Amino acid sequence: MDVGLHVVNFTWPGGVQAIPETLSAIAVAAENAGLIKLSVMDHYFQMEMIGDPTELDMLEGYTTLGYLAAKTSKITLGLLVTGVTYRHPGLLAKIITTLDVLSGGRAMLGVGAAWYEREHKGLGVPFPPLKERFELLEETLQVCLQMWSADNGAFDGKHYHLGETLNVPQCIRKPHPPIMIGGSGEKKTLRLIAKYGSACNLFTREGVDGVRHKLDVLRGHCEAENSDYAQIEKTILYSAPIPTGDAVNAFVDEMSAYAKIGVDTVIVIPFGDQPADSVGALAPVVGRLRGL
Repeated sequence: MDVGLHVVNFTWPGGVQAIPETLSAIAVAAENAGLIKLSVMDHYFQMEMIGDPTELDMLEGYTTLGYLAAKTSKITLGLLVTGVTYRHPGLLAKIITTLDVLSGGRAMLGVGAAWYEREHKGLGVPFPPLKERFELLEETLQVCLQMWSADNGAFDGKHYHLGETLNVPQCIRKPHPPIMIGGSGEKKTLRLIAKYGSACNLFTREGVDGVRHKLDVLRGHCEAENSDYAQIEKTILYSAPIPTGDAVNAFVDEMSAYAKIGVDTVIVIPFGDQPADSVGALAPVVGRLRGL
């Protein structure tokens, strides 16, 4: 089992001026500890479940990843995940391509149907009903895949109409950057993962049995779509603090149960005022998990 890192908070000691240095330290610590992927959130406002959006810092995601690309050399970079309503799909494909080129082939597209209505209303971004957002999500995936192919012709969908899907330069990663589709809805999201995705992202809050069930549903969708279930990276988001000390053994035991049902990667979240230190302490844990 591999380990990834997801940064959800940008409010650290030292204020706004300290954000670049702290973020850089987190990224370097993650790469040095052997983590395989680094993601940040894609939101306009901080999520209310974390804290008051009027007081907590939130950075624009792809600008942040561009900064992190210059601070790292090996780790895969992406957003967990882009809301489909945030950017036109042609622009999104171009942004991911740019990140891939400038990072030497380390970009990942993470995308989902979007959910945070407050930030849409706050910045005047359309927030259509959920059914339409899923239609937008599928068309966005189709547009990105066409942009990352030899076909630079038109795209004429229900919602998006592109006269020319030209994308020069093309990505370094072949055939294209991996695509993670966020969410675990059994009828729509898992079907889209089976049809278009390279990775899924499930949650430890569902427990081992819950994740096993979701993976069984995903396997069924793969059979229906004639896609290869084995080629989809199965990831889980671990939302508790990074384990240290006596908690490490229990964490490894817990992850062993997920590894046995086919989970490939656990994504952890740094908390606290010294996040780089907690990330750096993961190095021995990474080694133990890779042995599962």
